[in-house]
Amino acid sequence: MGDSGTAEVCRERTSGERLTEGLTVAVASALSFALLAGPAVVFGTTAWHLVTDSGTTAFSRFSAPAIFLALLALPLVLAGVVFRSGRRRSRERLTAAVPAALTLLGVSVVPFAALCLVLVYAD
Repeated sequence: MGDSGTAEVCRERTSGERLTEGLTVAVASALSFALLAGPAVVFGTTAWHLVTDSGTTAFSRFSAPAIFLALLALPLVLAGVVFRSGRRRSRERLTAAVPAALTLLGVSVVPFAALCLVLVYAD
């Protein structure tokens, strides 16, 4: 059929929009890494004690660190998937990073909640 005479207009984003997206990414990333810092330290220390303690079974020496590592890697993996999905839709890097950072923040609550449950129900 050919060209209908209408051209797509690529709208330039203002500096305010870019600043808002940048601040969203920065704040969400900082908060998510703050949420992940506590579980990383506690889970890492616990895993180290399980691996080096002589009274633990071979299963717990392997399974506990694997579960802790999976809990800490989950937010980063999911944020990477969301970011790549946004880049495939030919979005700009910063525009694709906003949903990824918000996903990282949302999923960072899972290891933090696991840490809280461990602390509450620990003997």
